[in-house]
Formats: sequence, C-alpha cells, structure tokens
Amino acid sequence: MTFGYSHIVEAPNPDLVIIAGQYGSDPTGAVESADFAAQVERSFANLGTALAAAGLGFRDVARLGTYIVDHDHAKLEALLAVITRIWGDRPPAQTLLGVAALALPDMLFEVDATAVRPQPPVQ
Repeated sequence: MTFGYSHIVEAPNPDLVIIAGQYGSDPTGAVESADFAAQVERSFANLGTALAAAGLGFRDVARLGTYIVDHDHAKLEALLAVITRIWGDRPPAQTLLGVAALALPDMLFEVDATAVRPQPPVQ
C-alpha cells in the first residue's frame, strides 16, 4: 500500500537518514492489532526494519518523533517500556505529541526517526 511518501530519505548530507512515520502495520500496510502496546511494539519493529534497510540500527538514532492518539499515562508507560528495552538509560532525543487521530482510523501510535550514519575512524 502506498500513501504518497518515502519511508527512508538520505539527506543531501549522506550521514543523515530520515525515517518516515512507522506504525503497527503488517507487510500489507494494515494495522495489525487494536491493542496500543502491540502497536507500539510493531511500530518499533518496523522502525528497526527501515533502519536496517539503510544499513543502520537503533544505536544510530539521534531523534524520535512519537505520536499517541488520546495520550494518557498508561500509554506513556507502554512507550517507555519499549524505549527502555531498546536504548536502556541512553535514549535518543524525543518529542512526544498527543494527537486526536493519525493517518488511518485504526492507528493509535506512530514513530519517526532521524539517524546519523557513523563516521569511519580517522586514520
């Protein structure tokens, strides 16, 4: 399914990689679960897939944008559990926005990222 955007953009500076919003979708683009925590898990799995396609990993992420429909404390806790599991006590910078709705009616969560391609060591 296409929605009129690129999942990955390598900026003119090839060290900067921008990953478009990833959500809890299956390979066909359908939202996989109505459960918020499951959508967060799947969204970050999809983010990992997009990063890998660019030859990067979670360690290369410098910034996250996260979007939660009807944000509340329980949803924040579900998000923090995933972020802590992936990055431990050194997460990337993050902006969280509570929103009324996302692109598809069943979407409850979305994450986008900016990653930095590591520089080879100077010889």
